[in-house]
Amino acid sequence: MAVTYVLVERGNPGDPTAPKKFYAQAKSSGEITLRSIGKEIAEGSTTVSDTDVFAVLNDMTKILKRHLDKGEIVRFGDFGTFQLTLTSEGAETEEKFHVSLIKNPKVSFRPGTDLKEMLATLKYVKAK
Repeated sequence: MAVTYVLVERGNPGDPTAPKKFYAQAKSSGEITLRSIGKEIAEGSTTVSDTDVFAVLNDMTKILKRHLDKGEIVRFGDFGTFQLTLTSEGAETEEKFHVSLIKNPKVSFRPGTDLKEMLATLKYVKAK
């Protein structure tokens, strides 16, 4: 399977006078919902219904949020790891730093073994 990409022209934010360059950007081919994932998992099992799988996935989302909110790193085995990250503006001294300088909190995902292997073998095709 190949990943489709488009080319996007971008300038250098650090040097606005530098010539723009073209960069690859992944182009999605659609999306899948949590409910659809639950149905797909259930189709591969003879003992679990899609409703049961969806309930577990829904609870997993709530638990992930709860533990990230407590500042914990959440490891999902070979799937990968979730962790909160943030950036901030700088302050001249530690005393002058205030939480209002913290910007852009995000959830960082680091893929596990299976996803790393998939990433290492990707093929690429330019979108038409």
